[in-house]
Amino acid sequence: MKTTQEKKEEKEQVEKSPEEKEKETKKIKEDAEEIILKDKTKKLLVSAEDYKKSAVIFGTKIITGYMEEYVYKRRADGLAIIDVEKTDEKIQAVINFLSQYEPKDILIFCKREVGWKAAAKFSEIIGTKVFIRRYPAGIITNSSLPDFFEPKILLVVDPWIDKNAIFDALRIGIPIISLCDTNNVTNNIDLIIPANNKAKTSLALIFYLLTKGVAKAKNIEFKAKLEDFGADSE
Repeated sequence: MKTTQEKKEEKEQVEKSPEEKEKETKKIKEDAEEIILKDKTKKLLVSAEDYKKSAVIFGTKIITGYMEEYVYKRRADGLAIIDVEKTDEKIQAVINFLSQYEPKDILIFCKREVGWKAAAKFSEIIGTKVFIRRYPAGIITNSSLPDFFEPKILLVVDPWIDKNAIFDALRIGIPIISLCDTNNVTNNIDLIIPANNKAKTSLALIFYLLTKGVAKAKNIEFKAKLEDFGADSE
């Protein structure tokens, strides 16, 4: 049974115009990133070596115009190396962003198999909704479906292969966060984490850090280890 306050909040959300929703999303994003910018001396969440060992900073040989600013250099073989400080800053910004939402209002989707365990573990600890393997068409846009629900924010692992979830999120006007590799196009994403989104070890570390950060912000018990997110094997 929904409380009077919950009903009031839902009514206010429905009454907001697309322009108001976009303005609200932009403000939340700016607030989340400002927290990081205010503390330039803030240490990395883990060492640069840990990011390297987990393959987080290894991009692809393709660099889109959207991702150029996050590339530190190219190796001799043409592989892009992602700027570890920018990756860390964005992870912290996403932690701040997600922490402003109730877990029940957060939707996670990951079609890529190497990220299933990491995404599911995040959902288990934080208490969010998660879909892996396949995205249920219309689950957030078709109110006649028995499992229909209305998230307020979406987090995906790859803007290309998770595009069906992104299309639905765009239709209902909620903010979208995505891990983005150097070959990704990011024009429909509100906040990105520049990182290798194709390796199990990379996704494990990123979701481990996101879970740990959001859990701390929301006073949720966190005793999980990196291995619990799938970092034990590639």
